[in-house]
Amino acid sequence: MSMDSLLLGSFKTPPFLANATGQPLESEPGAYTPKSVRNPIIDALDAFYRFSRPHTVIGTALSIVSVCLLAVEKLSDFSPSFFTGMLEAVVAALLMNIYIVGLNQLYDIDIDKVNKPYLPLASGEYTVRTGVTIVTSFSILSFGLGWIVGSWPLFWALFISFVLGTAYSINVPLLRWKRFAVVAAMCILAVRAVIVQLAFFLHVQTHVFKRPAAFSRPVIFATAFMSFFSVVIALFKDIPDIDGDRIYGIRSFTVRLGQKRVFWICISLLEIAYTVALLVGASSGFLWSKVATVLGHTVLASILWNRAKSVDLSSKAAITSFYMFIWQLFYAEYLLIPLVR
Repeated sequence: MSMDSLLLGSFKTPPFLANATGQPLESEPGAYTPKSVRNPIIDALDAFYRFSRPHTVIGTALSIVSVCLLAVEKLSDFSPSFFTGMLEAVVAALLMNIYIVGLNQLYDIDIDKVNKPYLPLASGEYTVRTGVTIVTSFSILSFGLGWIVGSWPLFWALFISFVLGTAYSINVPLLRWKRFAVVAAMCILAVRAVIVQLAFFLHVQTHVFKRPAAFSRPVIFATAFMSFFSVVIALFKDIPDIDGDRIYGIRSFTVRLGQKRVFWICISLLEIAYTVALLVGASSGFLWSKVATVLGHTVLASILWNRAKSVDLSSKAAITSFYMFIWQLFYAEYLLIPLVR
């Protein structure tokens, strides 16, 4: 049975949507503005922009570029082959990223009508068939590019991301792992913290530079740091979605423990991560790396703490805005990671 017929067949049966969990892979603020007299092309681009979950696209692109830079050992490494290899990895990963977030939306239509009504499937801009066509096409393109490139680390990164992303969302027996808070968090951690760091580093190290597989100190640091960050993203994404989760009987950590408690758990985890990053930076044997990483992480930790104290936890808009601020910290970290030596 084709993926198209499998998904379309599933969507004809409303009961599983009623049992769906409200743990979207990522969340994003915004509101859908109905079409007016705008150009249809602009409307189509805007809908796809929202469907692609742009904050995850930016995060994926930045993380892969940052990790690829960790494999650079000398100036001569900045060669056409390096930039080509990096671009191939970024494009293949972005195609897979859109497959994953798109599949999640296909199986969360009813819940998204409550939590994220601005998304194209929830708002009705996209039909289910349109969504199936997009995610099927992007998964095929991602695997096709990965196969053409011929890099086994890249191909396995795409394959494992595909398996985890599918198991996370699709509603078939033994899957839809997003129903289970701990398993859902582990899926996000596995992709964002482990696969991105290790597989894409090996892609450049072994496929592009033809060097032996060996994980450097910066790669180990990036994996450890992003493990904290991935857990935070997995926990925090449910805080703005508490209303939909309660309506559908979803026992997320936020529903169980309350918004305030989960919020401060996330802040504490990030501050711990920044403290460890400060110690790692301070132990660097390179003065420029020591100054940049210690100063950078000190600034980020201070901004996080000051902003966290001013968040109105009774306002969904304020919480969602802060969640997107967490993603901005995520981006900023990947600007600092190449400086860790």
